[in-house]
Amino acid sequence: MQATAFTYSPETRSGSVLLDDGTPLAFDAPAFDAGGLLLLRPGQRVRIETEGDGDARRVVFLTLQTF
Repeated sequence: MQATAFTYSPETRSGSVLLDDGTPLAFDAPAFDAGGLLLLRPGQRVRIETEGDGDARRVVFLTLQTF
């Protein structure tokens, strides 16, 4: 699934993305680390994998979207 980086804290390696429908979804350091990224800037397109449904939905992997 694709999303747009919304927030990112390099100190905690966590932040949030916006799904294409505008829904915000947070990610934590393990999800950030799983993608092998070093930095993330708001506005970058990312590819994410999630698990769970509803309020329990969480990002488990994110990496940059490449074309």
